[in-house]
Amino acid sequence: MNTMEMWLLPLLITLLCSPVCLSVTVSSSKLNVEVHEHTDALLSCEFKTETEQNPRIEWKKKGKSVSYVYFDKRFIGPYTGRASIDGATMMLHSVTQKDSGEYRCEVTALNDHVKLGETSVTLNVLVPPHVPSCAVPSSMFVGSGLELLCKDKLSVPPATYRWYKDNKALTATADTPYGIDTHTGTLKFKSVSKTDTGMYRCESSNNAGAPKSCVAQQLNVNDYPLNMTVLIAGAAAFLMLVVFCCICVCVCRRRGCCRSEKKDKKQQVLQPGASSSSQPQPQALQTNSVLHDLRVKHCVGLQIIQSQKYFLNVQHNLLLDVCSLLP
Repeated sequence: MNTMEMWLLPLLITLLCSPVCLSVTVSSSKLNVEVHEHTDALLSCEFKTETEQNPRIEWKKKGKSVSYVYFDKRFIGPYTGRASIDGATMMLHSVTQKDSGEYRCEVTALNDHVKLGETSVTLNVLVPPHVPSCAVPSSMFVGSGLELLCKDKLSVPPATYRWYKDNKALTATADTPYGIDTHTGTLKFKSVSKTDTGMYRCESSNNAGAPKSCVAQQLNVNDYPLNMTVLIAGAAAFLMLVVFCCICVCVCRRRGCCRSEKKDKKQQVLQPGASSSSQPQPQALQTNSVLHDLRVKHCVGLQIIQSQKYFLNVQHNLLLDVCSLLP
């Protein structure tokens, strides 16, 4: 045996007997577990130690914070009485959606060189569809926009939705006057017509169970009503307009704005004793006639402006009355 072999043999013996190879190993035969609600869930955890005969086993659940599920050989909190353990494999009984999440199995072997081994298992609890909540108004007016709402907040995976009218499934196309969002459950009409009257219901479904439907609700689409109040208000406004016109005529006559030139000429003829010098000259008569016309036009203009203001007020009040009657 040469000198090199004498040096290599002790080194090889040291490496083979080194404690580095003495470690705990942890694994799981199924890293993702998917079960239905109210059934049992098996979370597997297998371990192997080199020297430790009684390793410490712990289960934890990850969330906003890490919480213990199994610690110091007993189950903690909500898992007490509804879980069991065999070796390091844990069984959860009658699981619910709250049990969904990531679980971590930890095995501690104090006598091994690598003292801690761990593995994670994800649990997904499937929840079948529940009866969805449906929002269908009892009546709408022709031409109005409309959204029918449907929601199932409990199903896992999230439900998809389908709408029915008079027990016939609705399918949205480019030619239909409505659109359907199967993920949010919204049935949207841009403008309803009387043909949209009927019984509407919504159905939620997923791959965890049978679909569920809400109770069908009646939708009525009606024409806008011709309310008698609108007719009475219109008739009253028209009567007030006639009365106002009569008042304007009376005021005009009283102020002398509506007297004709014939009356002025008649007064001149009834004064035969008047000398020719007292009669107005043609130029003066023309001036007086122009002034008279201007005065008449001024009075008539004022009455027209007042009438226009009144008409505007009447129209404004009518519009307010009509708008207050609309839904």
